Amino acid sequence: MAAPFRRLGAISKRAITSLPWVAGGLRTGAVSSSRALALIPLFACVRILADSVASLPVQTYRKVGASRETLTFVPQLLFAPAARDNLYEWLHKAVVSLALRGNAYGLITQRDAFGFPTMIEWLNPDDVWVDETSPVMPIFYWQGQMVPREQIVHIPWVVLPGCVVGLSPVQAFARTIGVGLSATEYGLSWFDNGGTPPATMKNSAKTITPQESEEISNRLSASMRSRKPLVFGQDWDFTALQVTPEESQFIETMRLNASQIAAIYGVPPEMVGGDSGGSMTYANVEQNAINFANFTLRPWLSRLEAKLSALMPGKEFVRFNVDAMIRVDLMTRYQAHSMALNDGWRNRDEIRALEDLAPLPDGQGQVYLPVSLLAQSTPASDDPPGDPTEEDE
Repeated sequence: MAAPFRRLGAISKRAITSLPWVAGGLRTGAVSSSRALALIPLFACVRILADSVASLPVQTYRKVGASRETLTFVPQLLFAPAARDNLYEWLHKAVVSLALRGNAYGLITQRDAFGFPTMIEWLNPDDVWVDETSPVMPIFYWQGQMVPREQIVHIPWVVLPGCVVGLSPVQAFARTIGVGLSATEYGLSWFDNGGTPPATMKNSAKTITPQESEEISNRLSASMRSRKPLVFGQDWDFTALQVTPEESQFIETMRLNASQIAAIYGVPPEMVGGDSGGSMTYANVEQNAINFANFTLRPWLSRLEAKLSALMPGKEFVRFNVDAMIRVDLMTRYQAHSMALNDGWRNRDEIRALEDLAPLPDGQGQVYLPVSLLAQSTPASDDPPGDPTEEDE
C-alpha cells in the first residue's frame, strides 16, 4: 500500500514555468472551504448530505442475463476501503469533498491479483490540479507531481461541457455565501458591542454629573435584574428602547441566505434554518422523506454508484438501499410486506431480512410463489405419492 506513496514522493524535476505548481488553491479574495463551513446553513447542508449517503446500506449485485443476483459476500473495496477508514467514514469524506469543492479525488493504493482496486485514499482537493487541455485525456497532478491517470479515481459534481473538473459550489456562489458570513459577523459584532441600550433615563430638572449618572444606571440595572418596579422622583423620563428594523434586518437576511444555500444543494430549506413557505405536519412527514430521497439524495447516489460499479470486477455493480431511510409506521410496513409476499415478487426470507430477522430453516423462506398458491401446492394427504389406491386398481 505504501508503494504508490513512495513512488509519488520522488522529487519532481519539471521546469517551474511548465505547469502551475499550485495544487488547485483558491484565488485571492475567494471564500475558502474552511471559512464557508463557519456558516451554519452551509455546514448543515454538507452534514445532512454526507450523513445521509454514508449511513445508507450498500448492496452489491451481479448481472445474470436480463436479471441480477445479490452477492452474499462483501467486496474488499466496500469492506476496508482505506487504511484508516471504514465504509461510513470513506463515503462521508467523498460526499464532503463533493459538496465543498465539487470534486472528489481518490488515489488507488492497493489492487487485487486481477488489478481491481481494493483500497482508495481520498485526497485533499486543494492538493490536486488537473490539466484540462485535452478533456479526453486529462493529466492529474497531486502536490505538484504528475500521477498516472489509472491511479486516480475522480468523481465530479457539476461539469461544464469541455471541462473535466467539476464546479466548486463554494467558489461559484462565493457572493451568496459571503452575504451569510457578513450577516453572521455583523450579528456577532452587534452583540459584542452591547447592541442597543435597553433603555434611556432623562432628567430635565437638573444636570446629572457622571458620578450621579453611574449611580442611577447601577440602581436601574439592579432593579431590572430583580424584576422589581423602580421608584424615582420628579422630572424623570424613562424610555425603553427596541431594536430598530435596520438593526434587526440581519435576522431576515440570515433566513433568506439559508434558503438560498439550501437551493444550491437541493436540501429542503426547513432542514437548515430556511423558510419552506409551508407548515410541517405529521401527515406529510413520510412524503417529505420520499421527496428528500428522490430529489436530493438520488443524484448524489447515482454518481457514487456509477463510479463504484466501474471499479467492480466483471458484471458486478453497486446500489444504495434508499428504502432503508424511509421509515413508515408499523401497520403500513406490514401491509406492504403482505402485498409483496402475496403477489410473489418477494419471498419470506427477503422480507425477514428487511426486518432484521434470520432466514427460515431448510430454505423454507426462499419460495417466490404467492401465499395463496403455497397452500394449494402442499399435499393434503400423508399417503406416499406412489402408493396405488383401490380406484386406480
